[in-house]
Amino acid sequence: MTHGPITIYHNPRCSKSRETLKLLHDADVNPTVVEYLKEPPDVAELDMLCTALGGEPTDMVRFKEPDAKALKLKPDDTRMRADWLKILAENPRLLERPIVLRGERAVVGRPPEKVRELL
Repeated sequence: MTHGPITIYHNPRCSKSRETLKLLHDADVNPTVVEYLKEPPDVAELDMLCTALGGEPTDMVRFKEPDAKALKLKPDDTRMRADWLKILAENPRLLERPIVLRGERAVVGRPPEKVRELL
């Protein structure tokens, strides 16, 4: 079991993000809420989140976002990890949501029930 405080990288306009936050509150969890569009994570924070998710930066990219299409981003791009992290830091709208972090583990709350893995 993962212990420690919980942080949610939240977009209040996203229904999945709101559902995930409600699920946490219903479980008597009062997470730190980071509205990542107002307080975008920097490259170091994104790198830590990526590691906590156990994947690559492309796992955190919303490729269907208009911004991704405008930047011509594709899941099979051969960019370096540092390049992807820089793109995400500069374009927080591309960040998958919500991301819930506890200790050294994180999950993307799609579906919201996935966060139960951290409780």
